[in-house]
Amino acid sequence: MKQGEVPFKSEFKVILGNPRSQAAEMVLAPGKNEGGPDNRHKGADQWMFVLAGRGAVVINGKKQKIGKSSLVLIERGDTHEIRNTGTTPLKTLNFYVPPAYTAAGDELPAGKPK
Repeated sequence: MKQGEVPFKSEFKVILGNPRSQAAEMVLAPGKNEGGPDNRHKGADQWMFVLAGRGAVVINGKKQKIGKSSLVLIERGDTHEIRNTGTTPLKTLNFYVPPAYTAAGDELPAGKPK
């Protein structure tokens, strides 16, 4: 069994994982964004659950509002950006299948286990 804590203090931090999946926290301050029109995970799906705040996600050029309790699937290869459009931190818990990052937060090559 593995266990980790999610303090929601880091802009982005891998919390826990194994060779098949991983979890990470992301906290965006008001007005900040992550990603952009060229950002994509070539080898992993990303599930993003919003715990607090509000914002917008742009996936393959389509914008959608997100807020507390939103669940978003960003499929492997989708271009994406997450924006905090609110006045409080946007806090998300993200799951990557298979892992998309090393424990240090560097992106893994497509389809390569950590």
